[in-house]
Amino acid sequence: MLSYILRRLLMTAPVMLFVALFVFGLLDFAPGDPAALLAGEDATPQDIANIRMTLGLDEPFFTRFVHWCWNALHGDLGTSLFTGLPVSHMILQRLAPTFSLMVMTLLVSVTIAIPMGAFAAWRHNRWQDRGVMVLAVFSFSVPSFAVGYLLAWFFGLQLRWFPVQGYVPFSSGLWLSLHSLVLPALALGSVYVALITRITRATLLETLSQDYVRTARAKGVGNRNILFRHALKNAAVPIITVIGSGVALLISGTVVTETVFSIPGLGRLTVDAILRRDYPIIQGVILLFSVLYVLVNLLVDLLYRVFDPRINY
Repeated sequence: MLSYILRRLLMTAPVMLFVALFVFGLLDFAPGDPAALLAGEDATPQDIANIRMTLGLDEPFFTRFVHWCWNALHGDLGTSLFTGLPVSHMILQRLAPTFSLMVMTLLVSVTIAIPMGAFAAWRHNRWQDRGVMVLAVFSFSVPSFAVGYLLAWFFGLQLRWFPVQGYVPFSSGLWLSLHSLVLPALALGSVYVALITRITRATLLETLSQDYVRTARAKGVGNRNILFRHALKNAAVPIITVIGSGVALLISGTVVTETVFSIPGLGRLTVDAILRRDYPIIQGVILLFSVLYVLVNLLVDLLYRVFDPRINY
C-alpha cells in the first residue's frame, strides 16, 4: 500500500508541472496586452514599453515561467494589475465561501444521489425506478443557473425559507452559514446529483446480477445486507470515479452559482478578473483549481485500494 501511494505521488509531480505550464502559457498567448490596458488609450508606445519592462513582460517566455513557478512555490502568485494587491491575499479572502459551497454541494449531492441510485436499482423496471430516472434526466438537462433562479424564487421569495443572496461566514454561526448555502448547494449540485444517481444505478444493476449475489440470496441473506454490505461495496470504484471526476463540474459551476446568489467567492473574483484582463489573478485562480482537481484525483486513486485491494496501477 505504501509503495502504491508513493508511486501515485511521484506521478502527480509531472502532472502539476504540466498544469502550471498550461495555465501560464494559455494566458500568455491569449490576445490582448495587459500593458496597453494599464497604460490607457492615450499612452504612447514608449509608455507601453516601460510598463512591459516593469511587469517583466519583455523577458523570454521560459524565463518568466520559471520565475513564476519559483514564486508560486513560495506562495507568491504575483500582484493584481488593477488593485495592486498580492494575488495570494485576494484568493485567500475569497477562498472560504467557494470551498464551503463546494464541500456543502459534495456532501448534499452524495447524500442524495447514492441512496436514489441504489433505490432505483433495487426497484428496477418499476415505477419507482422510472420516476428516479425521469428526475435524474430532468436535473441533468436543466442548467444550474436556471435551477438556481427557480430555487431562489420559490424557496427564497415565495416561501422565505432561505436567503436568496449573500454568504454568512462560519464565524457568525454554523447554522447561519449552512442556511445561507442550502440553495446555492442545491443549484450547483443538481447536475452532479443526476450524474451520480445514474452511475450508481447502472453499476448496482450490473453488480446485483453477479453470481455471488444470487448465492447470497440462496443462503437467505436479507435484501438490505445484500444491497449495502455486498453490492454497494463492490460497486464503489465506478461511483468514486464519477464523484472525483464530477469535481470539475463543481469548479466550473461555482462561477455561475456565485454570480446568481451574489456569493463573494473565487468564481466572482475570476469573472471580474476576466472582464478586466487581470492576468495574474486569472492565472492564480486557475492554478489553484487545477491543483485541487489533481489532488482530488489522487485521493480517488488512493481510495481505489481501500475498496479493491487488487488494484495496483
